[in-house]
Amino acid sequence: MATIRDVAKVAGVSTATVSAVVNDTAYVSPSLRARVLAAIVDLDYAPMSAARNLKRGRSQLIALAVSDLSNPFFARIVCAAEAAVADWGYSLVLFNSDEKPENERRILARVRALSCDGLMLVPIDASLRLDGRDGEGGRIPTVLFGRRVADDRCDTVTIDNVSAARQVANYLLDLGHRRIATITGPLHLTTGRGRLDGLLEGMAARGLEPEPSHIRNGAFREDVAYSVARELLTSADRPTAIYVANGVMALGVMRALADLGLSCPNDVSIASTDTIPGIGGLRPRLTRTEHPISDMTNEALRLLVDRIERGPAADPRNVVFQPALILGESCGPVQQTFGASASVL
Repeated sequence: MATIRDVAKVAGVSTATVSAVVNDTAYVSPSLRARVLAAIVDLDYAPMSAARNLKRGRSQLIALAVSDLSNPFFARIVCAAEAAVADWGYSLVLFNSDEKPENERRILARVRALSCDGLMLVPIDASLRLDGRDGEGGRIPTVLFGRRVADDRCDTVTIDNVSAARQVANYLLDLGHRRIATITGPLHLTTGRGRLDGLLEGMAARGLEPEPSHIRNGAFREDVAYSVARELLTSADRPTAIYVANGVMALGVMRALADLGLSCPNDVSIASTDTIPGIGGLRPRLTRTEHPISDMTNEALRLLVDRIERGPAADPRNVVFQPALILGESCGPVQQTFGASASVL
């Protein structure tokens, strides 16, 4: 495969000049530009070369729309995506819906206006409200990341949310816990519903179910989880363990513990799904299931570029990654936690 140095040698220019032509980052005289583009065509330089883009009308832009950029989990996805699209010869355009449908609608309009070649989307609802079309009326190639929707036309890359929660449930149950509470995400999202279902399935397999008052919605937000955790931890039927459905909410729960003067796992065991930067510095270290974020992001972009290059495939492709259970010190045997007073603080 030809390299940028090969193009520079054939065109009789520097690699910096080739880069300026390909990325349109600096002025290049018409004669030099013509020589570079001719060399690119002759050498078939890179699958996303500037010459091919001119022929095909490509913008070389991929849009990434996340649902909550304040969540460090999504910041990690952005970093992984930026590196991946560069390898494919694209530039990344970032959007944040902030979990709001009106923002999501505006994002798609902007994606169309920018003539983005494709969209990697973290959807915010159970159905895909957006049916983006390009300038010729074709559907903008789209891959859904992290969440499924009631739309069988898009490729998806997700984690096995049910398995993630079941792994945590089984671990807590093996430690002897029976009074397990959960702080869920929004249940209209497959991430929120799947993680609740996994916990329920794990407990049901042992003839158990959580108290109705022990199932609380934390909206995938730290401040909401903080308030909900305070209610759980000051209730007369305080649980011995809490499964938290994402890393941001886990921070809120740990903050509630500290503010109430409780310790983990002596007073209550805490475990979560997914992780965020810095969470490994918590003491005690949090027991959690983790996403292979880089692998998931790379796979999502591979599917998306394939759609852009090859056009619609016969069937959508749904790739499901498996989470890994990472053991910390935030969970202990029920004898350790159950000995603490369950009275209202």
